[in-house]
Amino acid sequence: MTKHSHSESSMHRVPSSGAVEHGYPSGHLGHLTEHEEQALVEFKTLLEEKGLYKPGNLPSHDDPTLLRFLRARKFVPEDAYVQFSETEKFRKANQIDVLYDTIDIDSILDSPDDVTSGAQFQLVTRSLRMIELIIFARGIPIYVFQIRHLDSHAVSKYEKSTETTYSRAKTDGKTPAKLLRLFALYENLTRFVQPLSSECTDRPHPETPITLSTNIVDISHVSLRMFWNLKAHMQAASQLATAHYPETLDRIFIIGAPMFFSTVWGWIKRWFDPVTVSKIFILQEHDVLPVLTTFMHLKDIPKNYGGELEWDFFDEPAWDDEVKRVCQWENGHTAFPPGPLYWKPIDDGKRLECLAVGSKGETDRRERVCTITRAYPPKTTEDTLVSTADSQTADTLEGEETETFVTPTEKPIINGEVPTANIAALSISESNQ
Repeated sequence: MTKHSHSESSMHRVPSSGAVEHGYPSGHLGHLTEHEEQALVEFKTLLEEKGLYKPGNLPSHDDPTLLRFLRARKFVPEDAYVQFSETEKFRKANQIDVLYDTIDIDSILDSPDDVTSGAQFQLVTRSLRMIELIIFARGIPIYVFQIRHLDSHAVSKYEKSTETTYSRAKTDGKTPAKLLRLFALYENLTRFVQPLSSECTDRPHPETPITLSTNIVDISHVSLRMFWNLKAHMQAASQLATAHYPETLDRIFIIGAPMFFSTVWGWIKRWFDPVTVSKIFILQEHDVLPVLTTFMHLKDIPKNYGGELEWDFFDEPAWDDEVKRVCQWENGHTAFPPGPLYWKPIDDGKRLECLAVGSKGETDRRERVCTITRAYPPKTTEDTLVSTADSQTADTLEGEETETFVTPTEKPIINGEVPTANIAALSISESNQ
């Protein structure tokens, strides 16, 4: 694994492939080496022996989920088991499934000025609604966060509303309820957004499930005091997410960084391992459009960031046309309703149904929104494990026939240098000019 050192006084942005061992789609289903295939088999066997995994046509955990834990632990099954088992204990102790199934929908959708939703739900749970969600060139969904809405008034009221998860979930008594609400966002990502993205086949490697997301974090007009007020929450939330939702991040693009951001960066980079830090791009104003267009089409970039998409932060998600094509709407729905949703396999895994869940008052919501006929239904382990030679051949043919984006993922890092054709390192001296 390649690692890049970061001095205490420097901000540095590097392409994720420069420090991660598995740039997408390497290390993902359908693109495993012989060693990685064997590690997956051994990992399943170990989990089954420990009572944490049930195999079958519809297993307790799918291969993409297991591979996230393996990638996070360099495909060492024993190390992946430690993290996986801790996550399963955490989920059970805090009833994460109950939390997502019963979380109060109104608490998610109330106005930004509401006492209970102003900070936490804007930053996380409210993001179920207030994100730009498009499926771009590589098929990976995009989330947009604007931090400037989290003023001191909202944060202060949020800090006082920490006694409930706004659901029927009981906690382990150690994890603050306010942080558990964060998991509604990650459950939405892994159980709704990523499976939906995986069924969109107008992308490179359509047979490979999507288990990543890209975040655009707009920190323009944010004061140092605002960062300071959010510091403890961001640190705890980041550490919990890294521990229990590994390998769900493709990249973070930080936009609108103020002059003092080097101080904030000094805090942030200590919360993550070098691999995660390497996935963070700090973009100056003149970098934004050139960098984003190496990862996505101009038509999919909001106009606020130099693109062509008519979309604002408080708008509903901007779904890709492919999403609309694959969904067969039911029960009067013509779009995804607000609040928590997830996909459930039906017809022996050949189709997926989208369920809208959550609660209003004492009434639970559990309604089918739509179904999708799966483009790549589940196969046996023998069918899904692709040899290195076959994978390389398929990638070569695909590269010849489909449109590709030249990104830092496709360029090697030599001696820690960043490919200047796409991204240039940002130092404090540069940021102060």
